[in-house]
Amino acid sequence: MVPFKKANILIPKNVDMKKWSVVACDQYTSEPEYWKEVEEIVGDSPSTLRITLPEIFLEEDDVGSRIEKINNQMKEYIDSDLFEELNDEMIYLERTQSDGRVREGLIGMVDLEDYSYEKESQSLIRATEKTVIERIPPRLKVRENALLELPHIMILIDDEKMEIIENLKNEVGYEDMVYDFDLMENGGHIRGYKLGEEAMKRVEEGLERLADKDYFEKKYDVKDKGVLLFAMGDGNHSLATAKANYENLKKSLDREEYLSHPSRYALVELVNLHSPALEFEPIHRVIFDTDSEKLIEELYKYYDINEDGIGQEFELVTKNMDKKLYITNPKSNIAVGSIQMFLDDYLKDNKGKIDYIHGDDTTKKMGMEDGNVAILFKVMPKSELFKTVILDGALPRKTFSMGHSYDKRYYLEARKIK
Repeated sequence: MVPFKKANILIPKNVDMKKWSVVACDQYTSEPEYWKEVEEIVGDSPSTLRITLPEIFLEEDDVGSRIEKINNQMKEYIDSDLFEELNDEMIYLERTQSDGRVREGLIGMVDLEDYSYEKESQSLIRATEKTVIERIPPRLKVRENALLELPHIMILIDDEKMEIIENLKNEVGYEDMVYDFDLMENGGHIRGYKLGEEAMKRVEEGLERLADKDYFEKKYDVKDKGVLLFAMGDGNHSLATAKANYENLKKSLDREEYLSHPSRYALVELVNLHSPALEFEPIHRVIFDTDSEKLIEELYKYYDINEDGIGQEFELVTKNMDKKLYITNPKSNIAVGSIQMFLDDYLKDNKGKIDYIHGDDTTKKMGMEDGNVAILFKVMPKSELFKTVILDGALPRKTFSMGHSYDKRYYLEARKIK
């Protein structure tokens, strides 16, 4: 059985959908002005802004009261009959990005019994980058008492024939449409359709073909490896939090109860790795409020670094410099991994706070401020993702991003998890 299933999906009714739908909580984590703009756009309207917690606020002193407000707001939305429920459904969606390209996706739920975020996992659903266990507990506080989940999780399939999701456009018509609107803040446009039984059956059959062990081994030229069917694209720590919440539930329920509990599943969007609209972009590092000269001095002690183009490439930007540099004795297979290992060691004993930034210009601008250091990377080719995870396990955390911040998944659909 493929661990992707129909779900009871909640869609708001009689609301301003542009105000309802906001970008994933893990975006714009160093840009409070963005979230202020969103607050002004939403005003008093029903919105996913009221039932999610932007990570920029995760370490604020009032985070506990924020979470309580979120839980109360979820109950109010449910009690006020805000949602229409689509029972045992999948939703095919078309996201027109800011650049005009269309990214196709499929909404359903995955079985957390078939998911593990351990680095050496052989499960059908796997993390593509290292899961930071310390990041789970604060996110768990948001989920453990929540009545609803709202996915910003995007999971990838490696369907080079482009048949499973891409063929769905031929299976739907105007009468199947469940939403169609412009997204706020340069998010483009989104349109969603519910699928018929035959279309959902063909999805399941297509996924079963990808999960066939003989097909898998031939495709990736591997033996004695667990089949990797679903690879995490975005929302790695959100799915890990859903898994941790489910594992905690198991401790208080008997087997029959937890296997039938709605928290066994998580609502996600499936996207094909081969979608032309899906581009990988590097995630850069900015170290704030640090001794930039000492950090660079220690970096040169940690690695053999040159400017001659030999080794793993990265770019270092401070108030006084902007250089392409190269590591000849790396500790990871890719530059972002090698630099992350240094930063993890350095920040244990030295002043500074790290953040993970999308976009070259934004990163460089931050790096040029007093007391900051920016480190930029080249992107990993997306064609290498599945084979790398199969052979090497999860990549270093924050290795890649799928597109610009404003092209990320927006909160829209919901599902009851109580």
